Amino acid sequence: MELFLRHGVRCVEASAYMGLTPHVVRYRLAGLRRDAAGRIVADNRLIAKISRPETAERFMRPAPAATVSALLEQGLITAEQASLAHHVPLADDITVEADSGGHTDRRPLPALLPAILRLRDHVQREHRYPVPVRVGAAGGLGTPVAVAAAFAMGAAYVVTGSVNQSCLESGASPVAKAMLAEAGIADCEMAPAADMFEMGVDLQVLKKGTLFPMRARRLYQLYQAHDGLEALPAEERARLEQQIFRRPLEEVWQDCVAYFQRRDPEQLTRAEGSPKRRMALVFRWYLGMASRWAVTGQEDRAQDYQIWCGPAMGSFNDWATGSYLKNPSNRRVADVAHHLMRGAAFHTRLAQLRLAGVHIPAGAADYRPVPLETPSDAAPTAGAR
Repeated sequence: MELFLRHGVRCVEASAYMGLTPHVVRYRLAGLRRDAAGRIVADNRLIAKISRPETAERFMRPAPAATVSALLEQGLITAEQASLAHHVPLADDITVEADSGGHTDRRPLPALLPAILRLRDHVQREHRYPVPVRVGAAGGLGTPVAVAAAFAMGAAYVVTGSVNQSCLESGASPVAKAMLAEAGIADCEMAPAADMFEMGVDLQVLKKGTLFPMRARRLYQLYQAHDGLEALPAEERARLEQQIFRRPLEEVWQDCVAYFQRRDPEQLTRAEGSPKRRMALVFRWYLGMASRWAVTGQEDRAQDYQIWCGPAMGSFNDWATGSYLKNPSNRRVADVAHHLMRGAAFHTRLAQLRLAGVHIPAGAADYRPVPLETPSDAAPTAGAR
């Protein structure tokens, strides 16, 4: 947060938060001021990605008074900023995250989005903000029909994630992109998260073509069943060293020590008197490296790739079949976004025509993407049939 404020970063997304932190509140309040006309201006824009109404409400309301007072006492915000805090919501935008890749509660968007919109309207009636909090949708959006449905439910904007990973601009390796391009709707599974391993928190990853979900789940089962690495049965430890870690666990621990000495020495302090904590750090090494292998494309670790992915990837692949977007080498993020939005507009128009009683033949109701460089981009009927 210090870096954001020091370098004037004006827009930050808060994702996977279960509650508010002083750092998030400080970022928002540090940008509050009045302009020449006396209007309140929030220079620091906060976007909160949430999947639960109770979390959304915290970001929709003004910053908690106790947190504001504490920040003022510490000299981290000014008296003017503290006085303006109760006039603005903590977040400008709320992204409703449904069944997404990575950290997710796997909530269906048709159930979650209307509830958050009603909550926003309730908070708006209470606080009467000059600009109401915008509510967008994310998770499970892999086709134009899905995007059109999100807008029809009241979303102010949409966010894609899984489908972007298979695009050329993604940081994933070519091998990982090819795996994503072959994923089906049912080719995802929940697996333990590296950052919340001890808490038992899961995230959604690609299952097809990788053993990571099963191996990560096995590590968590062993963590639950044993008090430390020394307590592991000899045959189980040998299996871990041969199949998952491919090296002695003691060597892995030494890598953990070297890493945390540089990045977070407190982790090592906590592990000194706790064999179970030490085991957790070793197991988290595998979870973290699995993500790195997917990015670097380490060939001998392809079966261990951790690739965050939701069912939207499979629905996108199904929709792209038969078009130039089927090949991941043709997937550019701007092209994908263009066709999802243009296709959503296409299907919205179809819905309006149907409501007016117009019969639309099935062959004319299917939006198909064509390369943007072709003349057909200027002719809607050539890009959709």
